[in-house]
Amino acid sequence: MVIPMSSRRSRGFTLVELLVVMAILATLLSIAAPRYVGAIEHARENALRQSLAVMRDNIDKFYADTGRYPEDLAELVRRRYLRALPTDPYTDSAESWIFVPPPAAADGRAAPGRVYDVRSGAPGKTRGGTSFSEL
Repeated sequence: MVIPMSSRRSRGFTLVELLVVMAILATLLSIAAPRYVGAIEHARENALRQSLAVMRDNIDKFYADTGRYPEDLAELVRRRYLRALPTDPYTDSAESWIFVPPPAAADGRAAPGRVYDVRSGAPGKTRGGTSFSEL
């Protein structure tokens, strides 16, 4: 029995048709993938900047309320200035924060407490070229 040509053609796709579809998909992915990666990196930078701003604001509030700086970030959580210690979006850890001690006063004495400022402990730089530890 001979299969008519019209029914043979309707059974599947030709190699050329599959290659055209694959080329279209590759083109679309080559456009979308860099934008997706850039958007993820932008979101991580913004999350880091926001976490630092919130912690710095609460350190200032703690100092205004108590007259001293906190001994560590966990004290801000214990005293309910923060609900939880934020994680660094680049290290995925709440333990990688770097503490900056209070500056010495004019008389040479340091302010009480250990945490005057907080920096990220993540290696590398932002998209703008600034080190994460300088934010």
